[in-house]
Amino acid sequence: ILTPGELFISCSEPFDADEYIERLAWRTPGGGSKGGAEAFDPKRLLEEFENHIEELKHLDEKIQRRVEKLEHQCHREAKEFAHKVQDLQRSNQVAFQHFQELDEHISYVATKVCHLGDQLEGVNTPRQRAVEAQRLMTYFNEFLDGELRSDVFNNPEKIKEAADIIQKLHLIAQELPFDRIRKAAKSVVCLGKYHDLERQLIQEFTAAQRRGEIGRMREVAAVLLHFKGYAHCVDVYIKQCQEGAYMRSDVFEDTALLCQRVNKQVGEVFQSPETVMAKLIQNIFENKLQAHVKEKLDETRHSDVEQYLKNLYDLYTRTTALASKLTEFNLGSDKHTFLSKLIKNIFSSYLESYIEMEKDYLRTRSAMILQRYYDSKNHQKRPQGGGSIQELKERIRQRTNLPLGPSIDTHGETFLSQEVVVNLLQETRHAFERCNRLSDPSDLPKNAFSIFLLLVEHLCVDHIDYALEIGLSAIPSADAKNANLYFLDVVQQANTIFHLFDKQFNDHLMPLISSSPKLTECLHKKKEVIEQMEVKLDTGIDRTLNCMVGQMKHILATEQKKTDFRPEDENNVMIQCTAACSKVCVYVSRQVERVRKSMDGKNVDTVLTELGVRFHRLIHEHLQQYSYSSMGGMLAICDVADYRKSAKDFRVPLVLQLFDTLHALCNLLVVAPDNLKQVCSGEQLTNLDRNLLHAFVQLRVDYRQARLGRHFS
Repeated sequence: ILTPGELFISCSEPFDADEYIERLAWRTPGGGSKGGAEAFDPKRLLEEFENHIEELKHLDEKIQRRVEKLEHQCHREAKEFAHKVQDLQRSNQVAFQHFQELDEHISYVATKVCHLGDQLEGVNTPRQRAVEAQRLMTYFNEFLDGELRSDVFNNPEKIKEAADIIQKLHLIAQELPFDRIRKAAKSVVCLGKYHDLERQLIQEFTAAQRRGEIGRMREVAAVLLHFKGYAHCVDVYIKQCQEGAYMRSDVFEDTALLCQRVNKQVGEVFQSPETVMAKLIQNIFENKLQAHVKEKLDETRHSDVEQYLKNLYDLYTRTTALASKLTEFNLGSDKHTFLSKLIKNIFSSYLESYIEMEKDYLRTRSAMILQRYYDSKNHQKRPQGGGSIQELKERIRQRTNLPLGPSIDTHGETFLSQEVVVNLLQETRHAFERCNRLSDPSDLPKNAFSIFLLLVEHLCVDHIDYALEIGLSAIPSADAKNANLYFLDVVQQANTIFHLFDKQFNDHLMPLISSSPKLTECLHKKKEVIEQMEVKLDTGIDRTLNCMVGQMKHILATEQKKTDFRPEDENNVMIQCTAACSKVCVYVSRQVERVRKSMDGKNVDTVLTELGVRFHRLIHEHLQQYSYSSMGGMLAICDVADYRKSAKDFRVPLVLQLFDTLHALCNLLVVAPDNLKQVCSGEQLTNLDRNLLHAFVQLRVDYRQARLGRHFS
């Protein structure tokens, strides 16, 4: 049997009282309830529990004493550690004080050393100056004597030292007032030593550049910096670094590569690399690029305007793109203004006349596109109406919807071409792109507006408006038979074209004028053009609807017979719609489909509503021309039911409601006399005018014979 301590130790998991009791009972002989070798003995188990409890108490006391001992030891060690930390703090404070004293002493010594250095410098500097002055005076005497004896002037390897001496002597001599000294200053120049050294240095720099010796180039450039020929050295460097750089046909790409290659070298060689780099770029722009631009533009300026404009746009775009790349180099404080001036100097003469050439080309090109189209149709374009008589005719036609003048036959030709429109819009889009790139920012809105006016003139007026005029003239009169109502095709194509026009307006024109006063003018002009087209479209659609109704009326007049609704043998009649009704319904369905294909958006419902109302009015008036027997009334109801099916194709609630009401009115033709009053009070007829109801009742053959008036009243 395990002791309490051993039993605790054997529990590897967190302590659980129930588990502990179970384990104790299981290990006690006779403590198990079943499956054990001995029978369950409660007394023995109780005795074991009591003994175990006593042992646990002794164990608890033992552990408690041990805990108290450890706590006492911990408190003692904490006090000892605290005393030790205090001692260390005191030692650290003493060390810090010693460090402060040492720092003050070091500062004192350093001050003395600096003072001593200043004193030595004050003594040494005048001494060095005196030695330098004596040395220069010795060299100056040689120039006064006219004989250069010093090795520094005769040894080619000491050219750098000689250049420094000559430069200083030249500057000193120019400031001295005495005549004899002036003679010596002249001798410095007359002996040719100054210019000879300058020339030798430049030759040495050039040779080093060809050999690619950056270090030697830097040394020579530093010496030449104080000579008058330094600028000539820079010019030689710029000229030489361009040799062999333009081997390909792309001068812009070559320039970018050249500047990128030279930029790093310039920074290693010259003390003011931004000045040298700016001078290199200026040299390239004023010589290489300007000559390239002039060659490309002058050869097409008078012979091929289209190619000239393309070349101008391409060259200007590539030049500005090159300038953008060059801004990554150090060219001084205002490099953007510097590059802009270089570009302006190249293109100013071409940009001044750009917009006029653009407009002339666009005007000529658009006229040619239109004329080529009309020539392909063998069509001689009719002159647009002008003068007071033509304007008066136009006003009368728009207000009265009367066709003034003979109707022309276009054989179904709309005189609208998407290909022509795409070509016009493409030319205008290119013009907008060039205008955006080549116009001065202050002139951009004005130039873009002038291009837009040309688009309106050629696309909207010369093409769309002309086609509408031809289409209106080709619409037949309302009583024409088998008329070709092709004006809906004109509407469809005009609608498609105007969507393209509107897209270009938003995509290419708006960004150019959105922040300028020209925006109001453009929107007003666009609105004016739209309204003019809408008036003609409305007029043409209205007259086309009249022709449709006239065609239906013609079908009814030729196909509908009086005997259709008063059959001779009423007992042998098939209840079905009449032939006139069938043909009208077929015609209506075909026209509804044409309208759907020709219109879009809300225009479909608007036009179909108007057509449906006129269709209903025609059928309503047509039915009132006949008298109806009982069987004839049934046939009329069959016709109206078919008309009602055609009305469903309109998908317009108003039209369907009108034919529902007409169908209800036709019921008055067949209902029993005694039920007339009840039918008239029905849901669909109760709100109608009593005179209208009476008029339909009067169409019955038996109206007078049976005296239906009293039933109706």
